[in-house]
This record gives sequence, C-alpha cells and structure tokens, in this order.
Amino acid sequence: MLQDIVDNVPKATHAVLLSADGIPRGASAGMDRSAVETISAAMSGMQSLSRAAAKFAGSEPDATWEQTIIEFSHGWVFLIGAGQGAYLAAAAEPDVDMGAISFRMHRLVARLGNNLTTPPRVNADGWSERGGRGGDRGPGAGGHGIAIADLDAVFTDVRGARHAVLLGSDGLPRGATTSMSRDLVDTIAAAMQGLHAYSRATSSFAGVQDALWRQTVIEFSHGWVFLVPAGNGALLAAAAEPDTDIAEFATRLHETVVPQLSAQPAASREASRR
Repeated sequence: MLQDIVDNVPKATHAVLLSADGIPRGASAGMDRSAVETISAAMSGMQSLSRAAAKFAGSEPDATWEQTIIEFSHGWVFLIGAGQGAYLAAAAEPDVDMGAISFRMHRLVARLGNNLTTPPRVNADGWSERGGRGGDRGPGAGGHGIAIADLDAVFTDVRGARHAVLLGSDGLPRGATTSMSRDLVDTIAAAMQGLHAYSRATSSFAGVQDALWRQTVIEFSHGWVFLVPAGNGALLAAAAEPDTDIAEFATRLHETVVPQLSAQPAASREASRR
C-alpha cells in the first residue's frame, strides 16, 4: 500500500508509515532498515513540534494540525497524520506535482483507516496542554511583546501575516512582532529550533545528505507557520492567516523580509538583543 505512492505519483521517491513514538510500521521498497528507523525518529519529533506551533498560527480552541512540508534544494518531504498514533511521511523530487502526492497520501490514509481506527487529523492543542499555553501568563502578557527594531515595520506590507519571531544562531529569540507575549515567543523559539534540527535530519530521506534546507511549512486548520533561514545561522518564523496565498507569502519572506533583516545595522541588532 505504501508503494502505491511511489508507483503512481511521478517523482515520488519514498514513503514511510510510523508510530507517534518513532517506531517504523512500514516503508516503500528500496529503503534500508537503518534509514527507515532514522527517518521515523525524525518524523516523530517533527509532528510533535509542529503541533507545538499551533498557538503561533492563532488561538482557535478546536484547531487541528493538517500537514508539515519541508523543502530542500533537491526535493520535498511531506508529513501527515494517519490515524491515532500513526503518521505517514513521503519524499519526492523538486518538480513533483504537490497536489498529486497530497491526494495519494490522503487516499492511502483513508484506505488504512480501518486498521488505524481514527481520522487523519491530530489535535493541534495537544502539545500545548502538556507544555503550557504560550501567551497566557508571564512577562509581556496582555500584548506587550519583545520588539526588535523594524521587525513590525518589515511585516506591515506582508499580506496575511499574523506574527513573526527572529531567532539568533544560538536558537534564542532576538525579537518578535509586538503582538506576541514573552511566553509565546519563548515557546515558539524553542519549537522552531527543534523543527529546524529535525528538518535538516530528513535531508537524506529527500535524496541527498546535508543538502540545502530552504524552508519548513506547517499547515493548520486555522493558519500557516513558515520557518526559513535568515542568514548567518539565524532563523525567521512567521505565522499567516488560513486564506493566505502561501506561494506569495513564502516569496515575500525569502525575497523581501529576510534581506531587510539581514541588512539591519549591527548597532540595531545589538540593541534588539538587550
């Protein structure tokens, strides 16, 4: 059944079914056991941290995590829920038809449904209940965020943008849009650092070890979260409204926002750290 994705979607290369705790439950042909185990472990961490970012996309109580997509210079990795405690990951070449692979993955989940018992959606709030609700308490609650010079300004004209957090090369938050509380900034910074590490760990699944990572995109029922490189080891996380044109949003991040942040004067960057 997993081979169906590879055989019927041009440019699809691999598929793996895994449990929530990272145990492989099946894989398409051509993958050795060590690779399957490594990818399963990385995907387990990826889905957990993806759900941790739910509050970043918005505060809707019934929000659900839909999928996580990782883009590399040489290909794509897709991750969706596949029932209670199960997840389906697939890899593809750069020019894959994204609609076709998404259709096949969700169709496979529907076929697996009788065995996996639940619909392919995971409560996006699950991690937050265990790890704390970002933005509900602590310094900065009530809308007083930790601002970085010009970060609000550079997002003013980005259609659909909700929030943004800039992480330094050490993984610590260097600033955020002022709509965010300190608790939420700290929670998202920790989740994004982990997502970046897990994203890079999946590069071999997409085809080339240690290839160029371009972005990680998480889709929720109530919005989107983007994680992109921001130069010199820094990371930029941005949340968008659910009806945002994601291709346009990603282009603005890479071609407009990141260059503006990279060009920020050194004195301003130092001030933002303080």
